[in-house]
Amino acid sequence: MNAPSSPPSPSRSHHGPSEREVDAFCVQYAPRAPGHPAVRDVYRLLRDVPEDGLESRLAWVERWVAWLREDIPAHGLVDASEPEAPVADTRLALMVRVLEGEPAMRAAVTHLVSAVCEGSRGLKLFAQVGLPAGQGFLAEASDRLARKVLPAAPEPGKLSELLLRVFPVPEDAVWLALLSPALTAKLAALVGEPRPPDPMPGARVRADMMDALMLLAVQTSALGTLEDMRDRSPETSFRASPFLRLRRVCDAVLARDAAPDTLRELTTTVDDCRQVVSSVSRHLESAGVSVDLVYRLERIRRGLERMEAIARVLGAPRGEPRWREALGLLSDLLRRAHEDRSVGDLVRRNARMLARKIIERAGHSGEHYITTTRAEFHDMVHSAAGGGLVTALAVAGKFLLTALALAPFFSWLTVGLNYAVAFVLIQALGFTLATKQPSVTAATLAGAVSDGARGERLSSLVDIIPRITRSQLAAFAGNLGCVLPAAVALALAWQAVVGTPFLSPAKAHATVASLHPWKSGSLPFAALTGVLLWMSSVAGGWLENFVVYRRLPEALAHHRVLRRMLGVTGARRLADGLLHAVSGLGANVTLGFLLALMVVLGSFFGLPLDIRHVTFALGQLAIAGSALGPEAVLQPDFLAALAGVAAIGTLNFAVSFSLALGVAVRARDIPIAETLPFLRAVALRFRMDPRSFILPPKPPAEVAAPVPLDARS
Repeated sequence: MNAPSSPPSPSRSHHGPSEREVDAFCVQYAPRAPGHPAVRDVYRLLRDVPEDGLESRLAWVERWVAWLREDIPAHGLVDASEPEAPVADTRLALMVRVLEGEPAMRAAVTHLVSAVCEGSRGLKLFAQVGLPAGQGFLAEASDRLARKVLPAAPEPGKLSELLLRVFPVPEDAVWLALLSPALTAKLAALVGEPRPPDPMPGARVRADMMDALMLLAVQTSALGTLEDMRDRSPETSFRASPFLRLRRVCDAVLARDAAPDTLRELTTTVDDCRQVVSSVSRHLESAGVSVDLVYRLERIRRGLERMEAIARVLGAPRGEPRWREALGLLSDLLRRAHEDRSVGDLVRRNARMLARKIIERAGHSGEHYITTTRAEFHDMVHSAAGGGLVTALAVAGKFLLTALALAPFFSWLTVGLNYAVAFVLIQALGFTLATKQPSVTAATLAGAVSDGARGERLSSLVDIIPRITRSQLAAFAGNLGCVLPAAVALALAWQAVVGTPFLSPAKAHATVASLHPWKSGSLPFAALTGVLLWMSSVAGGWLENFVVYRRLPEALAHHRVLRRMLGVTGARRLADGLLHAVSGLGANVTLGFLLALMVVLGSFFGLPLDIRHVTFALGQLAIAGSALGPEAVLQPDFLAALAGVAAIGTLNFAVSFSLALGVAVRARDIPIAETLPFLRAVALRFRMDPRSFILPPKPPAEVAAPVPLDARS
């Protein structure tokens, strides 16, 4: 039987192919399934290869990739024993088989590939796509936001435009990485060697990669030799910096056309640069974090990775090995390109280390709020009682200030100062406020979860959870147990001195009604207050990180005026005091003004916003009860308000603790899969020893002294 004749070469007429031409083509390349849509579509695709115009050629490439991405496999079209393969590989094999058997079609595609590579430049593709453009976090974030909001101008003369055009979704990066390097190399060999005078596409792309290598070296060297990088890698002198050597090595790669020894030297230099980056990152662990510096470190890491990937492609042998590296590079380019379109991804990635340091600094304070022994437990109760006393004064101050007819700004300022002064006074006197504990103890809990091996983490967690819960209960007991009598005493003293109740009956009834658990907004307001409590702890950690990063304690300790006024020892003591108190100071002042801001913000937007802080709520209820009299405190509404105070305390704790723990867990990269074993272990501990979650352990029994013989008689 004679083999089917080859179909005529592609026609450039405006008329489509006849059914006879299509059938002949399908019989030749798919004898077992001549009606297969993949074969008919590839014939029409190869027949319509444009002869001129860059835009029309790019559109054809887009059509070709869309054909390759279709889900219908082109398997077993010629041989039933053909081994199974991914869908894309079967279609790629069909394309290779057709181009091998159709010289005219192959020549048309070869001319198109040559023209696209000649008319497009790959410098942006290899040196910019997937790499942050700016030198700072804010610059990059604003640039991404502008690209997301504003329409982008087309750049048909750049290969970077083609990459995102033919692969518009992030999942395409995985598909691209799974393509067969052998088939891709075979296709490239078929269409990669045009006849003169068409230029060689491989030479054009290789030149672009060499230029990109040089551009990346210049940019990375500039970032790696900035002052904040040099200051945080003191063990490396400027002259010996590998970032300076990086540019010289790339000059040699360019001059010697990527000779193997120059590529090996480049790899060594990139490794040396990575060591400097690691040194700077370790320094950040102890010297504070800047978002811009973390961003630049990420930019340097990305640049070094890209240079290494380009060097692997340039150094790989031609054929399948080179295309294996090239497909890996293109897949990474595509994945990074889609990631770097997202402002949220930029914020999450670059703020993670900052979040970790802020949480860790909050965690240092959290250790102070976790008791272990019975004596520490009692000290916590006494400390919290002092906090309750100061809170009672702040509650009375708030009632007086809100009664004044002040403009919203001055109302916010005075009430905020009232809160802030009370919180700072609590800190200065060594007292405790129960609702400040959850945010900082959660950071300490996250530290226990992330440190050590899994078994050690589990043991540490099971030990620390009961300590946290009983410490929190001790703080609540001290705060609430003292604010109630202190507020009543203040109200009675006011009435004895002034002659009228501290609150009018209408104001007292309104206060009781505002704390009702379901007839008012006290529960949502309590959850909002929990968010504000967490935000204040973040602000405290951020301020301490800022002080450490800017080295303010060292600046104060060596300030000439302070040394002259306080002496060397006094200046050093002031610097140490700042470092010790700055986190609490920032958290307390921030919390005070945030609590006062909600009412003003609600009135500005016409929303019924307010706050409900459990210690303040109980103090307000106590003053209202003093104004209403003993009979009123036994009424259902008053008792419901008392239950509302308990619900407020629960929500304050739950919301602030959950937020702080969630951020701390994410900042420390703790696997979510470890959550369930931890919860089971804690539940088992509670079932075996529920007392340890409420009360401290009993002291060890003292050994009884021997009784003298004469005393026994």
